[in-house]
Amino acid sequence: MANTVILLPAIVLLASVLRFEKTENRKGLVPAKGLLSALFVAAAVSQSSSLSTFSGLVIAGLLFCLGGDVFLALPQKRMFMVGLISFLVGHLIYCAAFYVRAGVNTATWLGGGTALLASIIVYARLRPYLGAMHGPVLVYIIVITVMVSGASSVLGDIRLGGTGKAMLFSGAVAFYISDVFVARDRFVKKGFVNRLFGLPLYYAGQFLIAFSLGKLVQ
Repeated sequence: MANTVILLPAIVLLASVLRFEKTENRKGLVPAKGLLSALFVAAAVSQSSSLSTFSGLVIAGLLFCLGGDVFLALPQKRMFMVGLISFLVGHLIYCAAFYVRAGVNTATWLGGGTALLASIIVYARLRPYLGAMHGPVLVYIIVITVMVSGASSVLGDIRLGGTGKAMLFSGAVAFYISDVFVARDRFVKKGFVNRLFGLPLYYAGQFLIAFSLGKLVQ
């Protein structure tokens, strides 16, 4: 019941966010995005009966992502870099959370190797368009690759519940793919289609990570 209370308004807000993105209505977009992102933080808090180190780190990561969402929704160009930094910190916290919870196992290398191959392809496609943003974007790609590797560690940890592991890993992968759409929109070809696919993937990923806290063994 509690999950439904969170997800129903989230679906309505996501539809609003997409409409505001399509019409480039920044006045509506900023509060709608902020409220929607606040819901995935609320979802994570609602799943944590006790604040373990792992759940605390995940919630902290979600909070930085909430900040990144608001910064990217603002019209000022410099806010893109601020948003990028906020998301970078969020990803780094996720990395810490995943490795603290699961350590390193065989799945770490399998998932990390697959993510590394995907990241090399993404970087090769983006590189001609990056200009002065080359360094920051490369760092960001490295960090999100490590984040997926960490999620793979959780997936491979036999001590954890299968449903929670699958949710967290799927959420991390969805987050990774959504970042590719953000990069495509910012550097390669701007268009609503990037947000039409990227935003649902992003929010699905964050909610999956948030709700996974209730399915993993704390």
